[in-house]
Amino acid sequence: MTKKVCMFVWNHFTNDARVLRECTALTEVGYEVDLIAIHNWKIKDLPKREQHQNGFTVTRVNNRWEALHRILRMAGKVKKKKFEIVLLAILVWNTLWNLNLINGWVGSGILFGSLALLAMGTLLITKTKLPTLLTRSYIFGQMIYHGRKRNYDFYHSNDLNTLMQGAISSKWFRRKKLIYDSHEVQTSRTGYNSPLYGRMEKFLLMFVDEMIAENHTRAKYNEDLYGLYPKVVHNYPIPTNPEESTSVNLHELLNLPPDERILLYQGGVQMGRGLEQLVDAVPLIETGTVVFIGDGKIKAALMEKVKEMDLEHRVKFLPKVPVDELLHYTKNAYLGFQVLNNVCFNHYSASSNKLFEYMMSGVPVVACSFPEIQKVVDAEQIGVCVDSHDPKAIADGVNYLLKHPEKRAEMSRNCLNARQTYNWKQEKDIFIEIYQTA
Repeated sequence: MTKKVCMFVWNHFTNDARVLRECTALTEVGYEVDLIAIHNWKIKDLPKREQHQNGFTVTRVNNRWEALHRILRMAGKVKKKKFEIVLLAILVWNTLWNLNLINGWVGSGILFGSLALLAMGTLLITKTKLPTLLTRSYIFGQMIYHGRKRNYDFYHSNDLNTLMQGAISSKWFRRKKLIYDSHEVQTSRTGYNSPLYGRMEKFLLMFVDEMIAENHTRAKYNEDLYGLYPKVVHNYPIPTNPEESTSVNLHELLNLPPDERILLYQGGVQMGRGLEQLVDAVPLIETGTVVFIGDGKIKAALMEKVKEMDLEHRVKFLPKVPVDELLHYTKNAYLGFQVLNNVCFNHYSASSNKLFEYMMSGVPVVACSFPEIQKVVDAEQIGVCVDSHDPKAIADGVNYLLKHPEKRAEMSRNCLNARQTYNWKQEKDIFIEIYQTA
């Protein structure tokens, strides 16, 4: 009999490479996989339900609160107290609506879970307004509803923000296997500063059958924290040969001369990733154009910084691209940046998927000197590690590769050799074995 897997992810599943690889891997070996994500009404033509081309289904739960929030926020004459009463009334209505669809213990589970999430959210995120908490509570309840609709054999929670959904769906009057796939360090992470996150994770781990971490540094951290050493599945890309692709010409796209050296950053444009320091380094970099591919919260501020420094001729910005097209862009670069700042243990312990994406494309790196990243860079000789907090150190690393093209070419060849080891092929076998032995 085909075994069924319900996987949760707290995003829109439009660019999540790791979740895509895991769903695909399970489907390839015969599991029936349903992925539950979040719908985004702002993304045109984003389906609420689809049969993915790789064989699994994707259900994106409704987010009906967003339009309501926009309307109520515009109604400036509504007093705060009345505003909160209206939203709480809507939450009660939504809970009752769910209970009409699913009765008994399941309905009670959604009621309990939604109220618990709301209470914890209030404690954890004191600066977050009630509408956001209600939105999250509604999404939470919808995820549990879909997670309980079918009799799944496995539940798979990606990160802490879906672990309670997995625990309620798998253990509430059921005894199904729950796998907790922690992509980040939940207790030391940008924006996750409350000690309650650790308490919540420790409590929910009682219901987990198997835990997955991204690397051994993070696995050891979890062992020290909880006495549990997770299974390790590295976030390596699927083996490809992007250097053979001609589908994207970044020089033409950006109207750059063919011999201009592209110095590439790809990924989220977020705080703590060394991007402000990278822009500060540009005047010290002897030649080349810095290109950012990606979107994020600080992109507008970073673009304004570039404008104020009069660097628009040397720094270019592109929006994020679909994950299956990204490496066709990457292969155009002379070098790639991975310059995380040590603002939390999550950054310090990162393996970083972009490091391996650069490697897969034969692109040497200027990288931060953090343990998991430097271990790979030094062992495989695929770039230089620098103090990512110091713009001059970043510039020195770039200038070394600019002045030594023969060394850069050697590092590029090393990348292509190393990708035979650092790829999803071997990690997939480890990942499947977790399911087969759980």
